[in-house]
Amino acid sequence: MENIKVTLPDGSVKELPKGSTGLDLALSIGPGLAKDAVAVEVNNVQKDLSDLLEDKSTVSIITTKSNEGLEIMRHTLTAQVLASAIKNLYPDAKLAIGPTIEDGFYYDFLPTKPVSIDDLPKIEQEMIKILKDKSAIDKTYHSKEEAISLFDDQDEIFKTEIISSSEQNDNFQIYTQHTSGFIDLCKGPHLPNLDLIGEFKLTKVSGAYWRGDSSKPMLTRIYGTAWRTKKELNAYLERLEKAELVDHRKLGKEMDLFHFQEEAPGMVFWHPKGWTIYTQLQYYVREMQKRAGYREVNTPEVVDRKLWETSGHWDKYRENMFITEIDEEHANEKRTNALKPMNCPNHVQIYNQGIKSYRDLPFRLSEFGKCHRYEASGTMHGLMRVRGFAQDDGHIFCTEDQIESETKGFIDLLSSMYKDLGFTEFKIKLSTRPEKRIGTDASWDKAEKALQDAIEKLKLEYFIDEGDGAFYGPKLDFVLTDAIGRKWQCGTLQVDFNLPGRFDSTFIGEDGAKHTPVLLHRAALGSFERFIGILLENYEGKLPVWLAPTQTVIASITDEANEYAQQLHEKLINTGIRSELDVRNEQISYKVREHSLLKVPYIVAVGKKEITDNLVSVRKLGTDKNEVLSADKFIENLSLESHNPLQ
Repeated sequence: MENIKVTLPDGSVKELPKGSTGLDLALSIGPGLAKDAVAVEVNNVQKDLSDLLEDKSTVSIITTKSNEGLEIMRHTLTAQVLASAIKNLYPDAKLAIGPTIEDGFYYDFLPTKPVSIDDLPKIEQEMIKILKDKSAIDKTYHSKEEAISLFDDQDEIFKTEIISSSEQNDNFQIYTQHTSGFIDLCKGPHLPNLDLIGEFKLTKVSGAYWRGDSSKPMLTRIYGTAWRTKKELNAYLERLEKAELVDHRKLGKEMDLFHFQEEAPGMVFWHPKGWTIYTQLQYYVREMQKRAGYREVNTPEVVDRKLWETSGHWDKYRENMFITEIDEEHANEKRTNALKPMNCPNHVQIYNQGIKSYRDLPFRLSEFGKCHRYEASGTMHGLMRVRGFAQDDGHIFCTEDQIESETKGFIDLLSSMYKDLGFTEFKIKLSTRPEKRIGTDASWDKAEKALQDAIEKLKLEYFIDEGDGAFYGPKLDFVLTDAIGRKWQCGTLQVDFNLPGRFDSTFIGEDGAKHTPVLLHRAALGSFERFIGILLENYEGKLPVWLAPTQTVIASITDEANEYAQQLHEKLINTGIRSELDVRNEQISYKVREHSLLKVPYIVAVGKKEITDNLVSVRKLGTDKNEVLSADKFIENLSLESHNPLQ
């Protein structure tokens, strides 16, 4: 019999009979591995255990113990078990899609009657019932016509739409449960059987438009989480409970920082205290960027479509843009404009004013430009995902030889900023070319190599995220870890060999000829709105003193202390400290409790004793004891602590 050879991760070569599957390979290595195996990775592509192996391929076994295996388990749980439970309980429901997300999964479907969070226990019980059968899962391949017919027979309109709109004509994968006969369309891979499912919990219900389009049906979305063991599940649920307690939307309301309303969806109404946080953060970033050699600019928010056509946004990004039309008074025509979704084309216009020499490079610009991007209503989430926002945006025009040094300079700047803001750990992700992009493969090859070479020469660890680059170039994304272990993608550095050429940007080189610069798009914090949300949750609202909207409250214990409190308050204000005065006719315990809920770092109580000895009784947020010290010493200490990290 003819054999095939496959290479294992350790470099060893395994010889198997032709027609062997991933499961056969696992069995040939050992029964323990075969028992834990859930899928295989063949030449960096995940496949089912039942798929045939190709000769001269590189193969690794994916087990339940790996992160990849956990993702496959979650996907099988949503696509096979949750979807099947929905059909059992709501036979007329129409199934849509069920992908995995960070730490879990969701499934979208169209029910004939409302499904709420109160229904989740019932759905969970049905899922448990399905899992008890430990059903095997088979995969079969079908032509487009066969696949459409299968789901037409079940009146699954969304499945048939997915198949009909696909460019492929065959090899549609249908997964079937042995026990129930439930079928689903999926790219896979899936677990070979339901006995490999670990512990799970359904968490919430929301709405989502089909394919994110508000003109299409509103579907019901059920979220859940799944883990290998009960211990892992409980640990995650504890983190989730803590996250709910420190939700920035809840803190924003309690601390009177901001609000949202229907008349401006996805736009933030900043209250005085919230705007104080915003401006303090902006001042810090502005000074850090100035010291790093950036020159701040400001560009229009509304720009003619011609600019966006040249940049490529009109073709590749228009669905995310807000478009406006106006009648020009001086011409019998309409002008089509767009609110800028990003600042880069505008910064190119500034670069293009006047002739640039190689001596002018790197040419660094920064802007806190207001941007607008259309986000579907179902995807918006407080400050974390909005339609109107500002970034600590910056663009660097440089030569190819300067990419490495500019990458190092930016990472040094970003690292310092993160440290000052309380984040000591971040990971770097290299995102490569997406399917929807501009530029030639040659320009992308050059850009990806330049960025990869730069990060490797810096000896920094990174991981690759295939296909997640911007439409104009590859990028480094910087992922923060917060106080409760959550990951937040914030900073970015993108290498662009395309945009400058589209706008005829040039510089005069040492050879006297014209050359096209490389454009580096970069942001350290990203969206200010989102980063403030992250800060609030990371610190549970107890911001560092330099960022706190109110740094101290002077509260009188008796009316006799009101004048002393007023004098102390004025001294603090004159020192540059953000102080508030509370001389209301209320118990001091009430005042302390109220200002503690507002997360004021220091609450100062003054009464007769404090007046006599020129003292203050200070309670620091998070403590239940007061410290008594002289008023002058308190002002001196607070003045030092209230300075931002640059002072």
